[in-house]
Amino acid sequence: MSSARAERLVNLVLCLLSTRQYLSAERIRDTVPGYADAPSDEAFFRMFERDKTELRELGIPLETGRRSTFDTTDGYRIARQDYELGDIDLDTEEAAAVALAARLWDSPELAGAAHGALVKLRAAGIDVDESGGPVQPRVRATDAAFAPLMAAVQAGRVVTFDHRRGGPTGEVVRRTVEPWGIVSWRGRWYLVGHDRDRDDVRSFRISRILEPVTALGPAGAVTVPPGVDLLAKVKAGFAAPPVAGTARIWVSAGHAHGLRRLGRVVAARELDGQPGEELELELRSVDIVSRWLAGHGPDVVVLDPPELAAAVRRRWAGAARAHGARVPAAEAAHT
Repeated sequence: MSSARAERLVNLVLCLLSTRQYLSAERIRDTVPGYADAPSDEAFFRMFERDKTELRELGIPLETGRRSTFDTTDGYRIARQDYELGDIDLDTEEAAAVALAARLWDSPELAGAAHGALVKLRAAGIDVDESGGPVQPRVRATDAAFAPLMAAVQAGRVVTFDHRRGGPTGEVVRRTVEPWGIVSWRGRWYLVGHDRDRDDVRSFRISRILEPVTALGPAGAVTVPPGVDLLAKVKAGFAAPPVAGTARIWVSAGHAHGLRRLGRVVAARELDGQPGEELELELRSVDIVSRWLAGHGPDVVVLDPPELAAAVRRRWAGAARAHGARVPAAEAAHT
């Protein structure tokens, strides 16, 4: 199906679904974008008949009737109660997909066309029902880079942009990407594609992409690999590193409850006469775990391995230099 015909069918469905009265073919011709291009009455009626057949084959309940007993021509509409879905059961992933589609319709980029169609209907004197049905989207795609990236994906064009690593003060790097698609994960939008500078597949959080986004080259230049799982590519970037070993730490009684949930209590243990517990933690990254532990100050002491204890001391030393404080005595003595 051509894009022009698909757009005309969507406009036709919006028109017939948004009115309570039967609309004649001539009224539809004047109201629905796409039909005015028909060169003659005969061409319009052939086009309209094909579209009606297409809608019925798609399972859309197209009704035929007349507004009153005085009308001499048939009209058309779609009964909302017949068109809307009944109660259905979805698993977690299916429900997430439906919710994502609903959110997209509330974005300015995609909601504009539907709203414009309803404005045309109202201007034509057609009674429009804008109750919105049972789905009320709440989340919008508000990132400035979203629209130009979506346009590039649809056109199959290469894009170049500045991407900020990490937080708001992270390094800004220029990227040139062959965009494959945009997906949502954990409430954030991500662009997935082939990074030409690194010659590898990468995902980019769209909120960290800075304007402007520039499209390069001709349309259709980007080829998306068949069967590629965009969401899996995003998740792969967040995969936990393999376990490198086990860290043994001492935790003061009644403190560091978050660490207790992450680790396993081995035994009760006193340290310098202070009650506490010995814990074991999976050591995937010395840098990350040392950051967790350093924030607890003297309530946590590293027992093993020595490189983790050294990393905690370095963090404390850096904090001491920044704030003019002394390194906690418990950690200095026991690591």
